[in-house]
Amino acid sequence: MSTVLAERRLRIGELAERAGVTPRTIRYYEELGLLGSESDRQKGGHRSYSEADAARLEEIVRLRDLLGLTLDELAQLIAAEDARAVLRTRWNGTEADSERLRIVEEAIPHVTRQLELVRARRRNLDEFAAELEERLASLKSRRRTLNRK
Repeated sequence: MSTVLAERRLRIGELAERAGVTPRTIRYYEELGLLGSESDRQKGGHRSYSEADAARLEEIVRLRDLLGLTLDELAQLIAAEDARAVLRTRWNGTEADSERLRIVEEAIPHVTRQLELVRARRRNLDEFAAELEERLASLKSRRRTLNRK
């Protein structure tokens, strides 16, 4: 007799605590299509989440915090990652070089878009860092001037 262990499901509060967000954030991410959706459960049913949902939310939060992306940018980054996941599955399902070439060709624009988002964020951070360096230099100059008086 084989026993299949059911995957433990997380309630929204447990998932929120684990990911360091609020339940409202999770509901909002669902509305945006970043995380599961209400259509994944029966009408009136409680939200419950799998370990895969938890991993996805943790990755979304990591990217949001690391890159400081807007929700639109975050959605674009996640959509590109989802598309790449589909392509990885296709890659693993074939050994034909012609199909793998098509997969690579399809993957390039997704990675290019992700890289554009990261580079744009880095440019913004570099600009902000330059502004702070100018302010710091100005403050140090004022301090030197005031110390001489």
